[in-house]
Amino acid sequence: MKPTDIHECSYFLQVIDCQYACPAHTPVPEYIRLIAHRDYSSAYMLNWDSNVFPGVLGRICDRPCEPACRRGRAEGEPVAICRLKRLAADFRGDVESLFPRVPDRKNGKRIALIGGGPASLTVARDLAVLGYELELYDNQSRAGGFMRSQVPSFRLPEEVLDTEVGYILNLGIHTRFNQYVTSLKKILGKGYDAVFIGTGAPRGRDLPDLPGREEGDTSITVGIEWLAGVVFGHVKKTGKKVIVLGGGNTAMDCCRTARRLGGEDVRVVVRSPRADMKASQWEIEDAAGEDIPIIDNHVPLEFVVKDGRLVGMRFEKVRACYHDNGKRELMATGEKPIFMECDEVLIAIGQQNAFPWIEQDCGLQFTARGLPVLDELTLQTSLANVFVGGDAAFGPANVITAVAHGHQAAISIDLYCRGKDLHDRPRSKVSPADQQLDFQDWIYDSHVSDERRQPVPHAPRAKSLKDRLLEVELGFDPEVGRVESERCLNCDVQTVFDASLCIECDACVDICPTTCINFIKNGPEDELRQRLSIPARNLQQPLYVSVPLPTGRIMVKDENVCLHCGLCAERCPTAAWRMLKFVCRSAVAGDR
Repeated sequence: MKPTDIHECSYFLQVIDCQYACPAHTPVPEYIRLIAHRDYSSAYMLNWDSNVFPGVLGRICDRPCEPACRRGRAEGEPVAICRLKRLAADFRGDVESLFPRVPDRKNGKRIALIGGGPASLTVARDLAVLGYELELYDNQSRAGGFMRSQVPSFRLPEEVLDTEVGYILNLGIHTRFNQYVTSLKKILGKGYDAVFIGTGAPRGRDLPDLPGREEGDTSITVGIEWLAGVVFGHVKKTGKKVIVLGGGNTAMDCCRTARRLGGEDVRVVVRSPRADMKASQWEIEDAAGEDIPIIDNHVPLEFVVKDGRLVGMRFEKVRACYHDNGKRELMATGEKPIFMECDEVLIAIGQQNAFPWIEQDCGLQFTARGLPVLDELTLQTSLANVFVGGDAAFGPANVITAVAHGHQAAISIDLYCRGKDLHDRPRSKVSPADQQLDFQDWIYDSHVSDERRQPVPHAPRAKSLKDRLLEVELGFDPEVGRVESERCLNCDVQTVFDASLCIECDACVDICPTTCINFIKNGPEDELRQRLSIPARNLQQPLYVSVPLPTGRIMVKDENVCLHCGLCAERCPTAAWRMLKFVCRSAVAGDR
């Protein structure tokens, strides 16, 4: 194997598993350290710089960082990264004075933002501070997009959303609320220098061909439309017996909301096995905690309507067969169809993009899936001054992905408006800092906590089920948050090896608690991985390989199991090992 190029910042970013997994590359270990020191405002601002909505995402993020957390591999329970983000938001001080200043003198460029969701708001946040004039169009009365219309208040209180959306709008964004855009041509005709489309995936999938759908229409609703009706006060109650079709997060929101609006027998019915459900595991657990059964391996056959009234549904029992190519096939078990009583059905089986306002002859090309043809890096469409992000770009995803798209689109719009090459992207900024004061003292806390993941308190179930506006999860208090934050392994504090100082005494090998350091003869990677003291079978994590040492051996460290505890650097008699903190900040619009 060739020596690892540690001067390329992408190497150490990949080793910071949580940050690397985050679409917006939020510097997770750095803000968790700030929380450990109770500097909540600084932790909040570090989040705000990258993910824009810390209070929102601290409640509803899909948490791709947590399955990647090294602590989870060490003991099975990752650090509660998402809940710590919320802690920073809940206990921050007055942060408005810390926001970047918007220049009084504009740069003469006007940008239209179509849709008021997280992607458009991120573009607005990034470009406002560069002097762009921004006009945001949305058919709702307030900005927020699906964060407002589809996420129940018991998960995301309205005041939290209003505050963080307000931070952005207060940067001088011109809003055009209650205004449905009916024509892209008209927008282009207004002379904007660039247009960003962040309209989401506003159409829920239906089952129009299922027998009984038309006859039972008054009692059958598409899930996202029903949730929006609840949020905006059009839906105030539900039936006593409710079936929710679907296994995603929208289905979990529907079933829990139905319980709060009078549903006594609410159940979720899924085509797939429970293990294949798309909903986040904690969403499934929260639904189950409210006594909502999840019935898997049932495929809808028909809506049963009698005397003009929906009385139930009939399902076919199936089992999943998995083929060698990874594809799943649902096979009928041959059992008699199963009838379930209900007086209301909510269909939450997915969402689709819809662009009825974009004319076919406007020059914007679409894929066979009905999505805009995009450059995946720049998010530029076939119309040079039109960019797309969020769910509107590649289909339904989540808030943090929409934020990441917003950052990239803002970079592209800024480059486009300045006449620059859109593929010449600004680089991430890495700040290395030595963490060792002497052989025994460290700038950061290198102690590996023995604490288990801290539970989060919830509102009493009997009370929360009667009030759809009452937030269920209450968040950490500062003391519990401190304990949880100290579980972080500081994965951004890297073990850096200097082969020229190594005397090959193997002291680091002896003291390493995970046997991740090896001094070994070189060879091909697949063979070398097997020869390590503990074979390195996680191919997603790189091996740290040194230049050849005097004996001809090389140092190989398995990054997958390294705890970043610093014992190797503490034990090394020649300082061949150093602990360097690499805080990586992703590039944003305006970076050079």
